[in-house]
Amino acid sequence: MRALPLCLSALLLAGCSMTKHPQPTPPAPVVKEEPKPVKAKPAPVRPAPVKLYKDAEALVGSPFRDLGEVSGESCQGDQNDAPPSLAAARKRMLTRASYMKANAVLLHQCQIISGVPGCFQQAICQGSALNVTFK
Repeated sequence: MRALPLCLSALLLAGCSMTKHPQPTPPAPVVKEEPKPVKAKPAPVRPAPVKLYKDAEALVGSPFRDLGEVSGESCQGDQNDAPPSLAAARKRMLTRASYMKANAVLLHQCQIISGVPGCFQQAICQGSALNVTFK
């Protein structure tokens, strides 16, 4: 009985020593690929130009359709920030009108107000988004 474990361990050692160890393979040759052409990203969607009318009489004789009210604002967060800009508020109003597919805005009013929650002062511009048929 004592010989059985001795024989099994001898067979086990003999079997392990007979297995072939793999030879290291040489590294594969490096093949340089030509760079793939870079696909151009689509240009960001820019709003269509919108004409600003400050006087309703400029629209007399031009057919138009009213698309609704539109507004833009510029906020001065606290007293140390830059003051609100009427020009920035007007530009935001025109941008919002372009997203409504308007090509013109009739300006109602622009003003700077105080006491708005979250703003020390705020510039607000309001108008009507229009789709004018130009002749």
